[in-house]
Amino acid sequence: MAKRILLVDDDVDFLTSTTMQLQAAGYEVVQADGVTNARQKLGSEPVDAAIIDLMMEEADGGFSLCFEMKQHDPTLPVIMVSAVTSETGIDFGAGTDEERAWIKADAFLAKPVRFEQLQGELDRLLKVSQ
Repeated sequence: MAKRILLVDDDVDFLTSTTMQLQAAGYEVVQADGVTNARQKLGSEPVDAAIIDLMMEEADGGFSLCFEMKQHDPTLPVIMVSAVTSETGIDFGAGTDEERAWIKADAFLAKPVRFEQLQGELDRLLKVSQ
């Protein structure tokens, strides 16, 4: 059975291209074009993992969504993707326990994201959560 991935981003091009790549890799994709839409989808469609952008309707929308998701299900694998470093110069990560404690995501990838890198993180996190 295909793993269902929630993909949240307000960039239509990223949503479209990443959805096509995930589907070609055998995943089922639930798209949300922002935090509000993601909250609606989470209430009605169970997912196995989530990939969320950091900056959407609000500059920190991805942080708050990730926090809510982890409160609801701490075992849900979440990958945060963002161009925040290139846009602001602020460097984020989720490589240490301390960083994951305040970011709440299990992995953080800088945009532009190579699909192989994203798929590698998904594979790693989905194996850990099983």
